[in-house]
Amino acid sequence: MASASNALRVFFILAILCAVCTAKRTGAKTGDSAADSAASGASGTFDISKLGATGDGKTDSTKAVQDAWTSACRATGSATVLIPKGDYLVGPLNFVGPCKGAITIQLDGNLLGSNDLAKYKASWIELSHVDNIVMTGSGTLDGQGTAVYKKAKTGTVKAMPNTLVLFYVTNGTVSGIKLLNSKFFHINIDASKNITVKDVNITAPGDVENTDGVHVGMSTKGISIGCLGRYKDEKDVTDVTVRDCVLKKTTNGVRIKSYEDAESVLTASHLTFENIRMEEVANPIIIDQYFCPEKVCPGKKSDSSHVIVKDVTFRNITGTSSTPQAISLLCSQSQPCSGVSLIDVNVEYAGKNNKTMAVCSNAKGTAKGSVEALACLA
Repeated sequence: MASASNALRVFFILAILCAVCTAKRTGAKTGDSAADSAASGASGTFDISKLGATGDGKTDSTKAVQDAWTSACRATGSATVLIPKGDYLVGPLNFVGPCKGAITIQLDGNLLGSNDLAKYKASWIELSHVDNIVMTGSGTLDGQGTAVYKKAKTGTVKAMPNTLVLFYVTNGTVSGIKLLNSKFFHINIDASKNITVKDVNITAPGDVENTDGVHVGMSTKGISIGCLGRYKDEKDVTDVTVRDCVLKKTTNGVRIKSYEDAESVLTASHLTFENIRMEEVANPIIIDQYFCPEKVCPGKKSDSSHVIVKDVTFRNITGTSSTPQAISLLCSQSQPCSGVSLIDVNVEYAGKNNKTMAVCSNAKGTAKGSVEALACLA
């Protein structure tokens, strides 16, 4: 869950082979029509404002943006989809390949997600079956979720759209942009390879569920380690590194979670979180093998976790916690966490009249150079 004024600035170099909590995605095919004013087969820049887009925040510019992508994808050389300064209201966008050359989506303006929920079959912006793609700029992907969050709580809609999905993308970069108030997950990376997410700022209200920052599944780079064991036939999660992050006033910091009545038998191992600064984060460091959002999990009674968590390193984690409990490592009695390392972990409670503390259950490992109160490993 995102938190109040949650600003997540991230630079990730990650390696992951896993299947985690993923959202629905479309299997759209490449569009058949390009904009009349953009010659098919030509390389160069395709400016949405010259293809009919209006940056007033009210006029539907979906067709212009989609046409710009179609033309860029057909270009024989490197091409750029330019979203100039302005506010462009758009519905679902399917940026589907394969394309003939490398493409840059230059986001200098802001894309505003339509709140006509009937338009969405799955996600808002989906990059699918594309190689060598860059999305960069100083602009914002504004999901405008604040207008529809109440509908999600009442159950009047079946599913909300993710803001940005990378599906079967190879050699992709998302950098410098901002994501605001997604209706569901902000970024979902699925079945992709060599993905870099750098200097991205994510903001969403703290009291809204499922506006997570970044989710990753079945990919060879990623940052999200969560909902392990939710689905059948999930694969092991291994060799993940999350580093060089600043987390400000988020509900959770770095977290590994698995369902206590997991559907799959799998192992999460060789996971490293390093060089991360917390600024008034409620739960800075978490391992939770008893995740049960529906509150009805048979596994809790039998303590029969099917997910093994081992060889996890938390290194150079510093800053402040908004609650006294800076570390919570709640591992299964039947499958204790092993090989956990707390190295130079110095997170202190920012409040008064209480002390920084840690809670560890069935967590085995070592602590070095960390605040004494946080060294709770067995």
